[in-house]
Amino acid sequence: MKISLYSIIVAFISLSMFQCENPTEKQEERYTYKTHSPDGIGKFYMGREISRVMGYQGIQWLERPEREKEENTSQLIKNMKISPEDTIADIGAGSGYHVFKTAPLASKGLVYAVDIQDEMLNVIEQQKEKTGINNIEIVKGSEKEVNLPEKSVDKILMVDVYHEFSYPVEMLQSMRKALREDGKIYLVEYRGEDESIPIKKLHKMTEEQAVKEFNANGFKLKENFLILPWQHCMVFQKK
Repeated sequence: MKISLYSIIVAFISLSMFQCENPTEKQEERYTYKTHSPDGIGKFYMGREISRVMGYQGIQWLERPEREKEENTSQLIKNMKISPEDTIADIGAGSGYHVFKTAPLASKGLVYAVDIQDEMLNVIEQQKEKTGINNIEIVKGSEKEVNLPEKSVDKILMVDVYHEFSYPVEMLQSMRKALREDGKIYLVEYRGEDESIPIKKLHKMTEEQAVKEFNANGFKLKENFLILPWQHCMVFQKK
């Protein structure tokens, strides 16, 4: 009888250890690694290779005069239906191109400008001082965290940046925590379905791929505004 009890205890401990190790193994398996393409990092999520990050050296491209014509930013902002009390987070804010367009509309609210590059954040800080807009809060993010308070954000905007996240699962989980229950994510990406759009392949996404990744991380597609010249504007909410 003692031998049987001992065997049961050993079996239980072994099973517990296996169950504890399993989540770690799954976390490691969510990404795969292969030889990288010229514009990628060799890391794949759900069949999509993650692209290289555009460095701060690309600020001039972000602020190019023809951007409004190419992307119809005014229409994008209009579709966000920003109210004065909104709290908005621009994830991967870059030079703050969209930050300084949304902040005046959220006049009684707050806009978080989140980026991982100090050079980008410094540019936003300088522009903030120049314009005198005081409802902008600059946040240094990381590869895995947006570093925002839990359930603090009404709207999250990501423009041509999600495809560069080295850890998309962790970033989506972090954004999900920061988003209020009825909050929305506005995912803007160049349309991967259209080969005529003059953007490198890894810097585009199809609706199908985006939905697959967001569904796997607790989001559902509410609508896709097909009104921008080259980009999807997909609106996601928590499931």
